[in-house]
Amino acid sequence: MELKVKPFAYVSGQPTALLNPDTASNLGAIDGSRIRCEYAGVSRILFVVTSASMPKDRIGFDKIAAKALKVRPGKPVRASYYPPPPSASYIRKRLGGSQLNRDEIQAIVNDIVDGFLSEPEICAFVLGQFFRGMTMEEVEYLTHSIADTGQKIDFGRSVYDKHSIGGVPGNKVSLVIVPIVAAAGLLIPKTSSRAITSPSGTADTMSVLADVEFSPEEFKRISLRAGGSIVWGGRLGLAPADDILIRRCEHPLGIDPPSQMIASVLGKKIAVGAKYLVLDIPTGRGSKVERTEDARSLASSFMEIGRRVGIQVVCGITYGSQPVGHAVGPALEAKEALECLEGGGPISLREKSTALAGVLLEMAGVATSGDGQTIAKQILGSGRALRKMKEIIEAQGGNPNVRSQDVRIGSHKVSLLAPCDGYVSEVDNHSIGEVAKAAGAPSDIGAGILLHGKRGYVVKKGEPVLDIYGEHELKVSDAYALAQRLKPITVEGMLLHRIPDTV
Repeated sequence: MELKVKPFAYVSGQPTALLNPDTASNLGAIDGSRIRCEYAGVSRILFVVTSASMPKDRIGFDKIAAKALKVRPGKPVRASYYPPPPSASYIRKRLGGSQLNRDEIQAIVNDIVDGFLSEPEICAFVLGQFFRGMTMEEVEYLTHSIADTGQKIDFGRSVYDKHSIGGVPGNKVSLVIVPIVAAAGLLIPKTSSRAITSPSGTADTMSVLADVEFSPEEFKRISLRAGGSIVWGGRLGLAPADDILIRRCEHPLGIDPPSQMIASVLGKKIAVGAKYLVLDIPTGRGSKVERTEDARSLASSFMEIGRRVGIQVVCGITYGSQPVGHAVGPALEAKEALECLEGGGPISLREKSTALAGVLLEMAGVATSGDGQTIAKQILGSGRALRKMKEIIEAQGGNPNVRSQDVRIGSHKVSLLAPCDGYVSEVDNHSIGEVAKAAGAPSDIGAGILLHGKRGYVVKKGEPVLDIYGEHELKVSDAYALAQRLKPITVEGMLLHRIPDTV
């Protein structure tokens, strides 16, 4: 069937065609069906949305569809029905509780990347894992499939890596761990994510100090030159299936099934050739994994899949009930990481960073068993890690002479004050993150939170327990109002609620 193109505004993340219901019926399609559209020798699979407002001889193209086919409005395209791929039936099979084989999982992942599966089908695949779980064999197949869909980089030498499952605000430890490990002579090319639901991802924090977007060739050259790097993985084309799953399903649904988490992390590590990985699993109230026994179970699964795919994994179960250090937000976290490298910074940041870096040093044989953190602290205390971080910053196009006091933070500031004398009894991770985002983080790099009081700190009435920074006064005001409602810091003895709230 030949139809003339008409542009329309629609945002779905997938190429979409808008058809009159009668036109769709003549093609054998309904809402959510696939059609093949051809123009000037190029064909693409589009997903159907119907509307009676669309003329029967027209086909609406969103921007993604129009770009994919390189077609202008008014031009004729040929449309035909396209049946669901076999992978859609494999997803239904998994929802029913049946185990999938290697070829079936590979087909699903390939079709996700090629755009043959709709968003509901992709989400069904993730939900199937959430409700049904996966066997170790299936997770192994999924890990390899995710790695095989994108670029792979061969550094020609042993690659070490560090990863955190996330969920704790202020976790800027990679900016301390990478230079420590690189200063010990190991290669640690760190790919990181930007924030999607958090106040700052590692790539957001590093972008305050240097560029983080590079091609695979540039990433390899920078890493080999400096011995390490901290870059955004989104530009590298590594494991694109994983990025689609995260963007379209996991974050919108607020779920992260263990099987998908393991395959996601280790698939990307395969893509950069990592053979040694220290995995940070924060646990405690307000973290992704609240119970220690669940953290141990997850660690066991990571190590087993790591063994199957050729990566030695050592897991560190860390304290995750409150932010790491005192700073939350891109610039504030970059400043605090530099303070740590300069010999200062919070004790909690130094201890966590050197403990995890020490594990990698032991895995590499640079330190004997049980002595890794001591060696890591020596590298940090001697200034070698700071010098290495300057090399990495310069290699990534930043100013190697930057100091912590040079980092610009938001010019607008308001403080949340202690309502009474006492001590801090609770710091709520979720509320801290929400307030920092309300202040503008991560899009406003100078926005965020600086904590004065963490659990156990003694405070006096009227003293600041946290400062809210931002680049826009209105956002800071909104964040302050939110902080008053959410009460991210609890001081023992403070009045939490009054019922009724008026007399």
